[in-house]
This record gives sequence, C-alpha cells and structure tokens, in this order.
Amino acid sequence: MCEFMSHYFTNDDNLKSNPRIISHEFNGKIFEFHTDSGVFSPEKVDYATDLLMQNIESSAGKLLDLACGYGPIGIILGKTFGCNITMSDVNRRALELAKMNREMNGVNAKIIESNGLANIDGEFDIITLNPPIHAGKDVCYKMYEGAAQHLTFDGKFYIVIQKKHGANSTITKLCEIYKSVETIYKKKGYYILRCSN
Repeated sequence: MCEFMSHYFTNDDNLKSNPRIISHEFNGKIFEFHTDSGVFSPEKVDYATDLLMQNIESSAGKLLDLACGYGPIGIILGKTFGCNITMSDVNRRALELAKMNREMNGVNAKIIESNGLANIDGEFDIITLNPPIHAGKDVCYKMYEGAAQHLTFDGKFYIVIQKKHGANSTITKLCEIYKSVETIYKKKGYYILRCSN
C-alpha cells in the first residue's frame, strides 16, 4: 500500500497541514468546506460521493454519515433534508474539519470519533458510506456488518463503490448480511447500492 493512501483512514500526527476551502454545488446550492492534507479527497468533493448523495431519497429522520471525512455527505444532506445528523470517522484531522464545516454551513450535527461502528449508539433511518477501500476488505466488511445492527426497522444503508474496487464481491457480501440489496444506480463502473434488513 502506498504511504499517501493510508493517511485518510489513520491518524498521523506528523503529517504536514495544507488547509484550504473548497466549494461544491448540490441541487443548486453552494456548500463550502475546510479541507486539509491527510483526509480523503481534499481538493474537491469526489465524484462518487456526489453520486451517492444524488441517489439518496429525502428523509427527515436520523442519518449516520459513516466514515464522514470532512463531512460533505452529512452536512449537505442535513441541510437539504433537514434530518438529524450524526457523522463519524476514525481520522481526528477529518473530524476537526467536520466540526469547522458544521459551523460554517450552519448544520447541527453530532460528530463522533469511531473506528467503524465501535462508538456508535442508537438506530438510524439512513446510513451512508463511501467505503475506505484502501483500508482493506476486512475494515469495509466490518462496516457493512455494523451498519445492519444500527438500522431502524425500515432503515436503508447506502453504499457507493466502483466495479474496479470490488463491486461484485461487495454485493455478494452484502447479500449475506441484508435481506434486500438493490442496485439503484449502475453506470460507467459506479454502483449505488441500497440495503435493508
């Protein structure tokens, strides 16, 4: 594994800081985010994340942005849907940025340091995940399994994954965990999956 690929799902206190502010348009509204080196996709909200947000149905319930990074999914959907937001990540730098971005965008969100679902309590109507593929299958699969334990009765778990990053094996694994696994988007190698218990 390349050294630079590991930074966004670990904590490296020696990593140099390179702060910046980026903007992202979603449904005609502009959102701004503090980002930095050592977090996932610091230059822009990545295509897969945007695709995931575009394919989540509106909900005013409770949403968990799992592996939130600097917080674009939770903040954008929280602002757009008016839902109750929890954001979690293992990367402390990402969480500090998420707190700054929560304030900058006027969103009330609970932010938790958690390795996967380890420190997460309660149930959620929606759980979102752009999985940290480079952390390895074991890490991702534990997130898939953990999410199932934190969904409400009719809750939905949304994942974005690329074919080249193991979409087929991911679907196989999800079908072992969830009663329903739907492919709600499939185009140009990108899959959006919706799972329910």
